[in-house]
Amino acid sequence: MPIKSLKARKENLANPSRQLEILNGGIFEEGKTLTFKDKISKTNNYPLRPKIIEILQLNLGYMCNQVCAHCHVDAGPDRKEIMTKETLQQCLDVIKNTSAHTLDLTGGAPEMNPNFKWFVEEASKIGINDIIVRSNLTIILANPKYKDLPDFFKKHNIHVVSSLPFYKREKTDKQRGNGVFDKSIKALKMLNTVGYGQENSKLKLDLVYNPSGAFLPTNQAAMENDFKKALKEDFDIDFNNLFAITNLPISRFLEYLIASENYEDYMYSLVDAYNPAAVENVMCTNTISISWDGWLYDCDFNQMLDLKVNSKVKHISEYNEDLLNDRNIIISQHCYGCTAGAGSSCQGSTI
Repeated sequence: MPIKSLKARKENLANPSRQLEILNGGIFEEGKTLTFKDKISKTNNYPLRPKIIEILQLNLGYMCNQVCAHCHVDAGPDRKEIMTKETLQQCLDVIKNTSAHTLDLTGGAPEMNPNFKWFVEEASKIGINDIIVRSNLTIILANPKYKDLPDFFKKHNIHVVSSLPFYKREKTDKQRGNGVFDKSIKALKMLNTVGYGQENSKLKLDLVYNPSGAFLPTNQAAMENDFKKALKEDFDIDFNNLFAITNLPISRFLEYLIASENYEDYMYSLVDAYNPAAVENVMCTNTISISWDGWLYDCDFNQMLDLKVNSKVKHISEYNEDLLNDRNIIISQHCYGCTAGAGSSCQGSTI
């Protein structure tokens, strides 16, 4: 390898500046640092500019009932960051007056925000018909107060996007914790029972696959067929679509890459798989990510690296769509993850 190997070591990588330092520390081509800016410039994609803003993605907080090995949010039960009702109201005020038509609620476990149900109800009242909730599934079984979530989702026609690393117990539990697979299967059955993922049903249930190691996801369509066949045959579970999402070298996954001495190889695999066609529909071109405390980012990965939008408008309280549409999207080395192969976004492949 042309760059000095990063040795396995115990190091707190919760600091976004330290993560950026590592990411910018070197990917070399012919002796010169190969930045993501250089790469997309060669394919006439620089500067990366937004299209019309269609999605407001809200991180309702970093609190989660799980501690997943690949989590770029570093979420867990001990996290206290939670979006307040005041900030949630500001988000509602914004979406009333913008071109954005979709609310994408994520976390942590977004359902653990104490104002989660209130917010969904208020969003429904003002006519937001496309509300996505990114659920880890096990939250439904984590506490009796969450057991009505399938019915609540159905009542408000929520588009449920659920994490399931694999259709086998061993791989899922290795990535997400012992017992997670069985709880996930039970939660999926509960969602199927109220109509999610069923033929001729308007209730959408999509699954998300993240690789369990230092490799890129394979063909999304082929994986979807495998998931559907296995889950139907083994558990009589149905769902709509599978989204294959590339793990980005941020937070816990970055720690894993360094500790396992896979960092260099993984970064080079992302660079080698760069696909200019994948750049056209990366999520930062039609999405604004809003942190739990109301700051604005091009995507939730930039949010974790504290790379706020390149605009005079930086907080939800001063939201201005015209200014936000007239900005350059902030990029760095982690962006290789969204443009590798068939591309990766919160909606799966971009091609």
